[in-house]
Amino acid sequence: MRVANKIMFSLHVFGGLKLLDGDGREVAFPEKGLLILVYLMMDPNMRAPRSAIARFLWGRDDNGSAQVNLRKLVSRIRARQAELGKAFLHFTETAVELKSAPSLGDRPFSKGGDPGSAVATLKSLAEAHETEFLKGVSCQSAIFFQWREAQRHRHSLRLKEVLKVAAEQASTRDEIALVKDVATLLLGIDPDDRDMHRILLRIFDAAGEVEHFRQVFERRSALLASWSDRQDTAPALNGQSPVLSEKEVAPASRKLKIPLLLLPSFDEPAEGHDVPALIQGITIGLYALESLDMGDRRTSVRVSRGGQHTAATFDHGDRSYILDMRPSIGAAEPQLFSQLVDAGTDEVLWAERIGLGPSSSKREGETVTRHIALSVAGQIERREMMRSYFNRSPMAYQRYLAGKRYLERLSIPNLQRARSELVAALRGGGDFAPGLSSIARTFSKEWVLTSGGDKALLDEAENYALQAIAARNDIADGYRELGLTKSFQRANDESIEALKLAEALNPGHAGIIADHAEVLLHSSRPELALEKIERAIALNPLSPDTYLWTASVASYTLGRFEAALDYIGRMADPRLADRVSAASWAMLGEETRAAFFVRRIHKTIPDFDVDRWVSVVPFKEQWQRDIYLEGLHRAGFWKDSTN
Repeated sequence: MRVANKIMFSLHVFGGLKLLDGDGREVAFPEKGLLILVYLMMDPNMRAPRSAIARFLWGRDDNGSAQVNLRKLVSRIRARQAELGKAFLHFTETAVELKSAPSLGDRPFSKGGDPGSAVATLKSLAEAHETEFLKGVSCQSAIFFQWREAQRHRHSLRLKEVLKVAAEQASTRDEIALVKDVATLLLGIDPDDRDMHRILLRIFDAAGEVEHFRQVFERRSALLASWSDRQDTAPALNGQSPVLSEKEVAPASRKLKIPLLLLPSFDEPAEGHDVPALIQGITIGLYALESLDMGDRRTSVRVSRGGQHTAATFDHGDRSYILDMRPSIGAAEPQLFSQLVDAGTDEVLWAERIGLGPSSSKREGETVTRHIALSVAGQIERREMMRSYFNRSPMAYQRYLAGKRYLERLSIPNLQRARSELVAALRGGGDFAPGLSSIARTFSKEWVLTSGGDKALLDEAENYALQAIAARNDIADGYRELGLTKSFQRANDESIEALKLAEALNPGHAGIIADHAEVLLHSSRPELALEKIERAIALNPLSPDTYLWTASVASYTLGRFEAALDYIGRMADPRLADRVSAASWAMLGEETRAAFFVRRIHKTIPDFDVDRWVSVVPFKEQWQRDIYLEGLHRAGFWKDSTN
């Protein structure tokens, strides 16, 4: 017995529950006896009434069976302790006491220690946490479950304490990766923990992401406040205020409680690119935005490691989303494919391929993560807004989608069809900002395609844009359309102000950036316009013709005539840019080619009046109009019209 007494025992509580001897061999012991050991080791008094132990192991009962079970268990524990020559527990008629505790082999709850080893401590705590405290223990008492959850929470707090110190100490790549992994893990456990948000954001502050998103929202708030101060009244729709009720839409200050699972796949890693780091950066960006609550206590954000990911599981009835990201191999350069899926309907809400370039860089990674984070947050918010509006009428939703499809194909008949569908979709209540702003766009684009012949079209566009702002003044849609319309009305300062606010409200939206570029072009700032439109094209490689048209006009204005023709050559329907084509070829001395486009314009629009068209082109400064006039004159428009 004296030899046995010298044996050192250790108790392991993560990944199961087991007692080991000094050689690491598992020692047989009643499982519920080990549970009592753990329970008392976590209790500062190291003792508990027998009645409390009985309730802990078997729950509350009125027939005394728990006490009977405890007496049987005590007998088995005493016998086993005698065999081991080690009395861990001492039993009296009324209490159970911890007499000689084994060491905690994985020591998850130990405090203090050498502060210089915080990273090592963090690693061991994180490894223990991944295996779960008392996993798989056979005890069905509700009191046990509650106690176990409390201990798991205690361990999370300990992880957080160590994380704070380790975040300051981490210096190597592996140490920084560990800190990021643990931080993401803890935020997934409790997304509402504001302390954890601050810790996580501070860890990533070195990359500039937090400051970037903070600046985005500071600018957004300042512009909104400035706009609100100048707006005395908003137009009413059908004699009634179009502002949505609080039940129908969440204001900007309220978070959307939406579970979102990041689902990366590393089956085919992109050579030279740290895709896991990109995905983790996107996670942080979404949290830094503070506009979505990603996950809840049942569904958390999980960033996979080691080439594996877990399938998404959501409680029935949750409005949940999955962001699936994977490198796309086989193209001329590595690409990151991302798609946002509605988990309830399997509908793909947004998808995009982003070129990663031949090699990874810090700046490139920041650009990609920021763009995806902003795009995903905007798409989810828009989806929830549409859901709240169209729940009452699925048919209206179908008409809205039909209208949007027509709007993508620029022609006067398609614009009129789009307007008809959108008006029908809003017939039950015209307070849906995206629908109102889309109607505004049908009018402004029709004005462009009809060569600015009807001022009433711009008046209608402005009216619907203002209604969209009144319906939702915290989203970009209305400001975007108002900015574009004001540009056509030559109110350049108001136009740029509205587009700045639209871009601040939705910084990653390629379409808004493209519209902002068009407004800058009309404001006689073609260099900046070209820079912006190229950014929009980079964000959306399958660019609409309107992007390429803006780029062609900006290039022409800057005297880059061949570049203008290159942009036009990439358009799906280059007829939209026939005037720019004619002027560009003429400025290059190719009068025969220019004449072809002059004839085609007169065939398409028999009554086209070039003088009237040039007079309505909304360039702010005369020099920009002069170079356009010169190209059209050289192309032979006046000569052709007199003939």
